[in-house]
Amino acid sequence: MLLFFEPVEKPMVWGSESWTIGAHAHGDCKIKEGDFAGLTLSQLWRQQPELFGHLDEEEFPLLIKLIETKEDLSLQVHPDDDYVVSNGEGMRGKAECWYILECAEDATIILGHNAINREQLTDMVMAGRWNELIREIPIHPGDFIQLDPGTIHSIKGGIRLLETQQNCDITYRIFDFNRASAGQQRELHIRQGLDVITVPSREDTVIQARQNNANVRHKLYDGAYYIIWEMEVAGQAVIDRDQSFLIICVIEGEGRIGTRPIGIGDHFILTNGCDPIILAGNMKLIMSAPPLKERKVTF
Repeated sequence: MLLFFEPVEKPMVWGSESWTIGAHAHGDCKIKEGDFAGLTLSQLWRQQPELFGHLDEEEFPLLIKLIETKEDLSLQVHPDDDYVVSNGEGMRGKAECWYILECAEDATIILGHNAINREQLTDMVMAGRWNELIREIPIHPGDFIQLDPGTIHSIKGGIRLLETQQNCDITYRIFDFNRASAGQQRELHIRQGLDVITVPSREDTVIQARQNNANVRHKLYDGAYYIIWEMEVAGQAVIDRDQSFLIICVIEGEGRIGTRPIGIGDHFILTNGCDPIILAGNMKLIMSAPPLKERKVTF
């Protein structure tokens, strides 16, 4: 069975987010066609667990977003599972990854910091020495970037990307350029940010765009919370569901599954027990799934 969704659109002070597949209290996507039309993903997760392989999770584990920035995001960091649970903020932290869809030739993002120990980190944050603290790296369309919890980061303006993350909406802002939203400056979370920022910062994890064999899934990342693949469809391709379920995002081109047309912007789930699907057309896909079991991170 294929599940297609109505996205939840979120205008932001810096641009816009579209939650294309989500089952969170802040954005619960509705199924837009078929036997379960009108149900939210969280409802279907509870009522039909067999569609997702009876995973031992209270909530749908992943959240998929399209992000388009007009201005820079705040400098921010996300907590891990242990910090969220110990502080009573929820059940899971926020590991996430980005696939760059569009950006200028000279585009950059902020990823990581230069502090050598926690004392220096605290001094630089409290004194507002942001230019000394942050690392800025170049990006290009097709780049894949993994952001572990504890990583200082910011998406700069003029970038469009696909984000795959744990199903969590917790962000700790440590600097927001003194911007106002609805006439007030947004809340900062300096204490929580300093608690969770990883010191020293890890090395950048950016996979550059590459040419792959058409009609073959290429694994970009295999971690504790999700697996990510990319795939070029040229003519005809077959996708087997070898995970509990498989999320498929069409990021370029158009085609069809059987007689159903699909194209850029379509995001859907290949449910558990579904037969292999045959894709026809010329498209680029990003696919994701929760891991079947805990495993070592590989790229």
